[in-house]
Amino acid sequence: MPEFPSRLIDLLREDIACRGPIPFPDFMAAALYHPEFGYYGSGRARIGRKGDFFTNVSVGALFGKLLARQCAEMWERLGRPAVFSLVEQGANRGDFARDALGALEKFAPECSAATTYWIIEPIPALRTEQAATLAISEKVRWAASLEELPHFTGVHFSNELIDALPVHRVARAGGLWTEQYVDVRGERLVFVSGPLSSAALEARLSLLPPLPDGYQTEICLAALDWIDALAGRLERGFVLVIDYGFSRGEYYRPERTDGTLSAYAGHRRESDPLARPGEIDLTAHVEFTSLVERAEENGLRALGFTDQHHFMVGLGKSHFTGEATAPREINAFKTLMHPNLMGRSFKVLCLEKGARLEKTLAGFEFAQPPRAALGLD
Repeated sequence: MPEFPSRLIDLLREDIACRGPIPFPDFMAAALYHPEFGYYGSGRARIGRKGDFFTNVSVGALFGKLLARQCAEMWERLGRPAVFSLVEQGANRGDFARDALGALEKFAPECSAATTYWIIEPIPALRTEQAATLAISEKVRWAASLEELPHFTGVHFSNELIDALPVHRVARAGGLWTEQYVDVRGERLVFVSGPLSSAALEARLSLLPPLPDGYQTEICLAALDWIDALAGRLERGFVLVIDYGFSRGEYYRPERTDGTLSAYAGHRRESDPLARPGEIDLTAHVEFTSLVERAEENGLRALGFTDQHHFMVGLGKSHFTGEATAPREINAFKTLMHPNLMGRSFKVLCLEKGARLEKTLAGFEFAQPPRAALGLD
């Protein structure tokens, strides 16, 4: 059986031979989501100590327990609807769903009784693992895409989803923006410069501050398409996003000259994101300001934006009530909120539609006003 990277490189070379150099989003989509050879699409991605990277779920069940409390509060704020949908996208192997559903059943049984848990999962191999993790719970449903998801009232949740959406890679030269494409040189895949591939990309670049020649960065048009699709399915409720990222002003600081695109394998950063496609993880930080602007165009409102440290402190008040707490949970909480670990690098964004809240949610008790934090006021 061919190895993942060599076979995918063959397919990419064939594509480039037919089309010429390809935009980086096409390369990134294949490297991550090709159904046979992609890093995620093949089901070969691994998280945790023995995998390629850590995420919040790697810390243990506490993350799911804390988020379940936030979702239960959201259910209350929506008027305790009899049909309440929790929608997760980017569920990996289903560990968060298992932890959150178990916590809801224990801490908020009435909310649990109203809940249907939807997983948006286009990858068959991951669906199979999710079903095994969840023991095919009667509460769980699957959809292959947001477009297949029924209209819903409830919460859409994602943890490190948007940072894995394909991005355009651009560079400043001669006072103008050029786009970086992927081409073949001998045995290697390399970046080459070319004209901007779409009017939509040009429009997003017009929003950036003045930047010097030699500056390289990313634009994620896929994130804007994602919020368009999600807003069309959400009738009333919340969107809760946890991911690496910055406001637009922070993302495009003049000194961030090489952008945020990164490649990882075995918890180590790879120097060349074009090497070993299908074998390594590719990621770029989220630019939250543009995401919120697009959400507002779709009738959503920014309810909260903060770092994970402050979010966890807000949720921890309701979870740690002074009763005896297992040392494992205390250590997990310290990891989730620690400023030098996950606490500062992850950001938490909450959008709402039709909730009419009179006071903020628990997780955002210590947050600044979101539009101000995102440079929109």
